[in-house]
Amino acid sequence: MCGIIGVASQSPVANPAWLDAGRDAMQHRGPDDCGSWWSDNQTVGLAMRRLAIIDLSPGGHQPMQDAAGSLTIVFNGEIYNYLELRGLLISKGHTFRTQSDTEVILAAYHEWGTDCLVHLNGMFAIALYDRRSNVLLLARDRAGEKPLFYSVTNGELRFASELKGLLADANFDRSIDPAALDCYLTMGYVPGEACILQKARKLPPAHAMTYQLDGGKITTWRYWKLPSAPQADPSDDEALVDELERLLEDSVRRQMIADVPVGVLLSGGVDSSLVTAMAARASSRVKTFTVGFQGNVKYDEADYARAVATHFNTEHIELQAGDVGPDILELLARQYDEPIIDSSMIPTFLVSRLVRQHCTVALGGDGGDELFGGYEQHRRVLVLRSRFEMIPLPIRKRIAAVGNAALPTGFRGRNYINALGVDFATELPFVASHYNGSERRALLGRDWHTVAEEIRKSRVPQVSELLQRDTRMDFENYLPEDILVKVDRASMLASLEMRAPLLDFRIAEFAFGKVPSRLKASLTERKILLKRLCKRVLPANFDADRKQGFSLPMPDWLRGGPWRDFVADVLLDPKSMFDRAAVSALIEGHGKIRNNSERLFGLTLFELWRRAYNV
Repeated sequence: MCGIIGVASQSPVANPAWLDAGRDAMQHRGPDDCGSWWSDNQTVGLAMRRLAIIDLSPGGHQPMQDAAGSLTIVFNGEIYNYLELRGLLISKGHTFRTQSDTEVILAAYHEWGTDCLVHLNGMFAIALYDRRSNVLLLARDRAGEKPLFYSVTNGELRFASELKGLLADANFDRSIDPAALDCYLTMGYVPGEACILQKARKLPPAHAMTYQLDGGKITTWRYWKLPSAPQADPSDDEALVDELERLLEDSVRRQMIADVPVGVLLSGGVDSSLVTAMAARASSRVKTFTVGFQGNVKYDEADYARAVATHFNTEHIELQAGDVGPDILELLARQYDEPIIDSSMIPTFLVSRLVRQHCTVALGGDGGDELFGGYEQHRRVLVLRSRFEMIPLPIRKRIAAVGNAALPTGFRGRNYINALGVDFATELPFVASHYNGSERRALLGRDWHTVAEEIRKSRVPQVSELLQRDTRMDFENYLPEDILVKVDRASMLASLEMRAPLLDFRIAEFAFGKVPSRLKASLTERKILLKRLCKRVLPANFDADRKQGFSLPMPDWLRGGPWRDFVADVLLDPKSMFDRAAVSALIEGHGKIRNNSERLFGLTLFELWRRAYNV
């Protein structure tokens, strides 16, 4: 695990000092080692910060070259099948000098070229310079666990694991992309290849890019995609449970391989408990962690996690996060250098910081909801369709329009009333919208151009079955742009590597290509197939219907006291770009019949981010 950064230019780089400055702006991603490399003609520079996980010796140092010096690589992530690939490549005549997975990628590229990506099972962002063809290859893992930002200006391509790497150059253009901001205020994140800054982009998950230095040609392609939905409903449900069990057991076993201490983040919910069960099969002594938050009994998961830990005889450690003050937002605003609206970044960081005191790698349960229909919205959209699909669409659209105009921001159930206006045959309800068009214009001015709804609509998968459409939408959007961003930045700030066994691409292909929707969610249930596996491998008294996750009482905090005062000070400051009257209405409306906590959190984080990076 590390932070990578680099530049490829058609002419010698004029400001080479930027490379090391950008590298060291990401020191939290790799406190153990650092390195830089420049081509002889100064047109290509690669650098990294290393968190040593596999091969702790100097042999794992990056940037790494092949024996001939023709290939140079920097790599962020882990290749979980590197031992199998290493054996295969040895059988094809390759030799190795180190025990690292980085060297396996170099050999795989020698053997298969850019097709090597389909052989890799892992989470990764890769930058590889091929001196023979004068080409830079960039690639990102299938689910989007590891980030990669880039910019192209005047024949020069720059890239970095975090946007702050690019911003280390004082001359980098800090203009906001209006469409990206509109998406941020609507969805809570900036989707796809877009970035909150106009001059930066993101390489999307499961994509690769080549930059030809001779001529500056850029080629981008998708090297993996989800399989088609199952054409027939399999009759043998137990066979699907068997296959899921085998896949998850193998994924967890692979992801427990490390040359440093490994633990499991155990909340006591379905996903993390299943990961713990499989970890107990792979190791005789597993470390599990759960975290409590002082004074917040409602959010305490210790009893549920303890029961699972006791059943599997893990070395269970219960940690206490203590009091949390609003000043933590300034730290997180700098770390989340493309902000997201998700206040659970706070407990995610606090958990990561505490767990890092005991281990360097932790396994979590991310991905279970997106793959197996675990969100409440997955059940509710089915309910909406069953109750209202027979009402003509024009009538439903009018009902939704009236509800949108009449109900105040934050009113409970408002988004679901608005959802009545969608065509369930081809569209998806937008039940997680933060600000609608009129609210965004109130915040940013009546002339503000709203585009987020159309951008979101363009990203809805073209799949006929509703639940397949919904879960695929989450996997391709909410998961990589919110959940995985939250986990990566929070854990990396603590120099902790988080792994997600449920996101093994074989499990993703199984979930979307073999599991019928009736085994994901119904009008009354969620995560149906995962819960069947729970009955097989977890304690008999395990509560599979509980849904908590690491969270904090943000709605209560913003009703009064230091958190409310802090938010008001930030958002009502004359330098804020948001309309004071609109913000005041949000603050005053919160806690009455409305919940505006995430909306206020999103505006506050955005303003703190602008201050931190002089945007």
